[in-house]
Amino acid sequence: MKTAADFLVEFPALRSDDRITKARQILRENVYREVYVHDGKRKLLGYIDITDVLRITATKSDVTIDGFLKDITPVLPGDFIGQVLATIRKNKTDSVPVVDDQGVLLGGVLLSELFPVVITMQRLHGSVCDSMTSDVVTCAAEDTIQRIHTLIIDSGYSAFPVTKKKKVVGMISRRDLLKDGRWRASSETSTTVDTLMTTPVVTTGPGDDVRTAADIMVKHDISRLPVMENDQIIGIIDRHDILKCLV
Repeated sequence: MKTAADFLVEFPALRSDDRITKARQILRENVYREVYVHDGKRKLLGYIDITDVLRITATKSDVTIDGFLKDITPVLPGDFIGQVLATIRKNKTDSVPVVDDQGVLLGGVLLSELFPVVITMQRLHGSVCDSMTSDVVTCAAEDTIQRIHTLIIDSGYSAFPVTKKKKVVGMISRRDLLKDGRWRASSETSTTVDTLMTTPVVTTGPGDDVRTAADIMVKHDISRLPVMENDQIIGIIDRHDILKCLV
């Protein structure tokens, strides 16, 4: 049976007294959604994520990571995949840190790398409608990126379906804002969501098996799907929702 060590990768890590702008640069230039934080001797302290770095709008800032640090439960290299998945679900993150028995950070496991392997190794049970989130926050294609920045900070959501004339036309995520950078200009009001959103949007239906939704996520390398019925969005399902259906 596979363990955390089989999926272990090098992972960005910073000290708690490093500036948060340094974390912002790392997250902007890499695929990661979290940065782990250590004490200077590689002892794990916690993590920060993309939403945290979006809170600082200044191009240069002396604000340190320490004020944004969040707890995270790690795993050991020998932990089996079931325990790794359970820990990712508990943390509600897109990765999990791997430490030795002294708490020293060794690296991390990405959910995006683990997900396609797990869904082929284990059965999935249920329909999309049983696992989706029905409380969906959407935005309009003509909304400004400043509004989306505020929505991300206030709601805690990491991505939003984009609508135009009542139809879903794309997705916009916190990574889209982070990579673009124009959200930092408080006077900038002309940049709209439709210039940054991901298209075409890939969807699923409420009656689809979660296996079908999981296969779509793997095929397109995406982490969430809007759930559509009669051309209307009625929910959203993500990798964490899929993991709840493993049997």
